[in-house]
Amino acid sequence: MTPETLADISARAYRHMRPWSAESFADSLANPHALLSHSDHAFVLGLVIAGEAEILALAADPDHQRTGQASVALAAFHADAQKAGAAQVFLEVARSNAPAIAFYEGHGYAVAGLRKGYYPQPDGPPDDALVMSRTLA
Repeated sequence: MTPETLADISARAYRHMRPWSAESFADSLANPHALLSHSDHAFVLGLVIAGEAEILALAADPDHQRTGQASVALAAFHADAQKAGAAQVFLEVARSNAPAIAFYEGHGYAVAGLRKGYYPQPDGPPDDALVMSRTLA
């Protein structure tokens, strides 16, 4: 997937936050620790450093949500991260994003911490971030 494709999917999928630009995706992909895994209609972008993986972005094309595309992309990310030496995966998710939290819990993630006021909101106070993690086996 190109940075432009990633930006297009995120622009349509990220209704709760500001989407990433193609330039932001290109900059992230230029990082030597970057890892991009995807299915036909979803992607996971993260980093793998020193035995840990961090998910920076996950999005599924809204026309293909609830079809397993995000699950396929996440499973591919887990496998790719493990091949790259990661034993643990971390991510942040908005505390108010119940569907995303349920998705991650369904894939073995558990809450590991809280970051108060992490996500700015256009129409109110900042939202907290839950730090979630899971072990790769």
